Amino acid sequence: MAIRILTVALRQPSDLVAARQRARQLAEALSYPHTDQIAIATSVSEIARNAIRYASGGRVEFGIEDVDGAQHFVARVIDTGGGIPNLEEILAGRYVSETGMGLGLVGARRLMDSMQIDTQAGSGTTVTLTKRLPPAQQGRGDLGRIATQLPHLTAPDTIVELQAQNRELMQALADLARHREEVQQMARELEDTNRGVMALYAELDEKADSLRKADESKTRFLSNMSHEFRTPLSSVRALCKLLISHADGPLESEQETQVRFIARAVDDLTDLVNDLLDIAKIESGKIDVRPTEFTAADLFSTLRGMMRPLITPAVDLVFEIPGDIPVLRTDEGKVAQILRNFISNALKYTEHGRVTVSAHLSSDGRTVEFSVADTGIGIAPEHKEAIFEEFLQIPGALQGKTKGTGLGLPLCRKLAALLGGSVSVDSTLGKGSVFAATLPILVPSAHGGTSPAAPKEGGSQGFILVVEPDARLRASLEVALKSTGYEPFCVPSVAEAQDVMQSVRPAAVVIVGESGAELHTGSRWLRDLKGPGAVPVPVLVASAAADRSRAIEAGADWHVSTPYEIGEVTAVLERLLQARRDNSPVLIIDDDEAARYVLRKLLNTDSRVEEASDGLRGVELAERWKPRWIFLDLNMPGLQGEEVLDRLKADPKTADIPVVIVTARDLPAADRARLAPRVKAIISKNELSREALEKAMAA
Repeated sequence: MAIRILTVALRQPSDLVAARQRARQLAEALSYPHTDQIAIATSVSEIARNAIRYASGGRVEFGIEDVDGAQHFVARVIDTGGGIPNLEEILAGRYVSETGMGLGLVGARRLMDSMQIDTQAGSGTTVTLTKRLPPAQQGRGDLGRIATQLPHLTAPDTIVELQAQNRELMQALADLARHREEVQQMARELEDTNRGVMALYAELDEKADSLRKADESKTRFLSNMSHEFRTPLSSVRALCKLLISHADGPLESEQETQVRFIARAVDDLTDLVNDLLDIAKIESGKIDVRPTEFTAADLFSTLRGMMRPLITPAVDLVFEIPGDIPVLRTDEGKVAQILRNFISNALKYTEHGRVTVSAHLSSDGRTVEFSVADTGIGIAPEHKEAIFEEFLQIPGALQGKTKGTGLGLPLCRKLAALLGGSVSVDSTLGKGSVFAATLPILVPSAHGGTSPAAPKEGGSQGFILVVEPDARLRASLEVALKSTGYEPFCVPSVAEAQDVMQSVRPAAVVIVGESGAELHTGSRWLRDLKGPGAVPVPVLVASAAADRSRAIEAGADWHVSTPYEIGEVTAVLERLLQARRDNSPVLIIDDDEAARYVLRKLLNTDSRVEEASDGLRGVELAERWKPRWIFLDLNMPGLQGEEVLDRLKADPKTADIPVVIVTARDLPAADRARLAPRVKAIISKNELSREALEKAMAA
């Protein structure tokens, strides 16, 4: 709706005064603030001046119009001149005129809410200026009669108008000065605030640096703790095994019970130390992901056996064997560690009912969700996130009956993230919980299609390298070999086996199935394995009977015809490895007497075993006896283990003696890679066993 208020003709310069006065009077009558009154009067005056100067006259129409649903005051200046050339340049501020042409348009546009210009050469120009009415004036029905309320317009008096403009200018200058003072005050306050913020940032940087140093100290502490704690724990664990196995004679029933209690306590403490170290390694980025291929069914089979001792008669542990999940290629050990924690917790907090372990393939086929559901005590909603915080345990009815450190679930979350996945929990208090780990079929580091990461423990870890092209048969053979005490490492082709052999040397190689046909007389790979100067590696080929002669000619030590029994393969492997063992003397260099005792008891040899309690003595004995094997600890007083190794390798008389590092230190991958070319094996004292030593010595 448009309301016409009044019109002022523009014929001579004195009409500018009338137009300005009417604009100011209307703005005042419409209750605009004083600054808006000045803005409206000035804008109308500038555009009216242009109409008189460049178009020889025109008119100003004042009114009220609806714009975008709101009422606006409108001043429309109309002339019949020649139009405005270079309008775009004028409005963009690029037009320069000696007469100042264009400055009025630019200024008026800034003072009003909007300005619209319609101009055509030879047809005149219409400039429409608008400003939204104050809220109190919106919707009034009597705005059309506002002209009758204006004072009578007398003959324009330029001096009076100049005086009014001067007053407005003085008021504007006063307002400007006040605003400038306010801005300066705000600038001072902002400067003070900035200084405070800078001081706060400095304090935060200092605290961050302090936290960083504390974190580094924690990492160093945990690293040192790994040796200081693991050495005695490993010794106690090994001694318990020796006692329970009746290696030095039978125990009385009560004695065996006591030893088993000791062994159980040592296992609990070892688990705590291992969890702490795993968390520290993940946080510092020093933990490795070692992808291998395995099936969910085989993983469940392994877990079923591992968790059997924890099952009580009142709780059923059920594994739902998945049928549609393809072979996974990720770190099997870490996946098993996540599920072991889930299952262990479920069994702890379920007094009766069942614990169900299942796996489901995602709709896109890229991830698998492993879930553990129980009918236990459940978790309150406010505690669902807290359970993933380190060392935090939720108080409950069963808390006093169960043991725990509060590290299991935080470790699960970190391990899942390391594998490119996540963990979640869905629980109802009093009814049970479902813990789930969603993991990619292919661990992110393995997406490129590269071979599974080879063991990084050094030149001879005693593992069996298996070449089998069929993924399912490969997984089955891996599980079977593990059950016999070997540590298999499976790859699908001879080419990938060659890649593995570039960095590590296995105790033996097993080549199965069609891959046997890849071996031919003069095979470069087998020549390297059997060539002069190389440490011979036993090779067993299992393929069709017709391939026997070709396999033997290619360098295989033994051939087994397919189909074969797994027992036949393991028996042949044992014979091949035993053939390489001898009764040469061995030397143990370790400052810990209990550790030396455990090693001596675990070594399956009739050879003389000599001991040295420090590095210097160990070097002397090595030079004197030239032992068949040296078992070397890294952390010793005086001459450290690496310094002993340096001296042994620098002396031609001892340089060729094979060295096995047996350490409680949690070695980073970089340290292992540095030591690997110089030793035959690196064994953690936490994993020390007769089988581990035999595998190391069989390489």
